[in-house]
Amino acid sequence: MKLDAQWITGFVDGEGCFHVGLNQHSDMETGIQVLPEFSVVQHKRDVQVLHALKAHFKCGVVRTDHGDRMAYRVRKLEQLLQIIVPFFMKHPLKTKKRVDFEKFRDVLLLMEAGDHLTEAGVVRIRRQIASQMDRDQSR
Repeated sequence: MKLDAQWITGFVDGEGCFHVGLNQHSDMETGIQVLPEFSVVQHKRDVQVLHALKAHFKCGVVRTDHGDRMAYRVRKLEQLLQIIVPFFMKHPLKTKKRVDFEKFRDVLLLMEAGDHLTEAGVVRIRRQIASQMDRDQSR
């Protein structure tokens, strides 16, 4: 199944997620591990769409999410920066999800610069970016 770029943009607008997890991790100097993830979740009956996304982007994995749901996920920083971000810069999201994408991109750029390995960088990611993602932008 070949997917059109504009179809992908619309599908991700409705079904996709740009997420930045912040987990306690004693091996990290700051005690916090920053985990960015792009994902799309579908019922297993539509798993072929997730495999088509994986084929289109040539990265990520398709795995069971929960129960009868499957997920396409990209977590590698290099793939997010070199494949996912440029795609959505060229083919912008149309809904308020674009704001989340822009904050997600900002976190990735901070990570690329190594700022996520500093206390100040983690604070900035936590307070100014990640905590503001996936919120109702009309408030």
